[in-house]
Amino acid sequence: MSYVEIAVLALIQGAAELLPISSSAHVILATRLMGRDPSSPDMTFLLVMLHTGTMFAVLFYFWPRWRTLLATGAAEQGWGLSRKRLHLPMMVLLATGVTGIVGLGLMLLIEQVLFVHVLGHEKGEVEELFRNLPLVAGALFAVGLLIIVAGRRENRAETPAITPGSAIWIGLVQGLCLPFRGFSRSGATISTALLRGISRPLAEDFSFALAVVVTPPVLVRSVHRLLKTTDWSSGADLGQLLLPGLFGMVFSFLAGLAALRFLSAMLEQGRWRYFGYYCLLAAVGVAVAAVVLPGVT
Repeated sequence: MSYVEIAVLALIQGAAELLPISSSAHVILATRLMGRDPSSPDMTFLLVMLHTGTMFAVLFYFWPRWRTLLATGAAEQGWGLSRKRLHLPMMVLLATGVTGIVGLGLMLLIEQVLFVHVLGHEKGEVEELFRNLPLVAGALFAVGLLIIVAGRRENRAETPAITPGSAIWIGLVQGLCLPFRGFSRSGATISTALLRGISRPLAEDFSFALAVVVTPPVLVRSVHRLLKTTDWSSGADLGQLLLPGLFGMVFSFLAGLAALRFLSAMLEQGRWRYFGYYCLLAAVGVAVAAVVLPGVT
């Protein structure tokens, strides 16, 4: 890809990743319009590198808030039911564990049962779903409805704590996001937190704390897939694959910071449901692109 194309994808990724509108859906559509295959190992690796850039934006933006919340007496600021500083990390680990069980179980079901046994593929990779625009549109529509429902109830959110029950529900929903591009991770997890009665700032903080934990394993999987499928005997150079990703990370980092400021403002103003309306419109757009535009289906 040209560096102009990478910069465009990085800006789309950075802005959409940290807003509840599914960066994957937007980036997948953009890559298809560019004539690229978003399920190919090199493209998957590039997209994960862009995700990494937004992860650094999350760390940069949220770390002052997390440091305050983790300090002694954090319970008085809304993080826990007790004064233990380990409450937040334990809830993050609990939710991540549930995500791993649900997400990996779904991926195994899709790869081994659906692709290999039902469809008769020689091997199955969940990344094959990434090129399926109708499926992406359906996932976008589903998360849009979830955001709208949560947005209509967000003013009732008064619980200043993450309970184990809430962590399990949030982790479960996050697990559903792993194999289905379009089902926005931040949109689904923040909406679930709001529906569980968690306050808006805490829902945002917890969702992005989970993102920091989930992203590294996804990056490792992508690198492993790239290394396994690349023909190194033909002279492929890992540096030639890393450099475009590092270039894109810079743009996704900057776009991510701007998106986080916008997201926080929308949450504080009680306008969460508007992201849901956008997802519904985006779902229609992706569905139309799958049918109308040549070479995109």
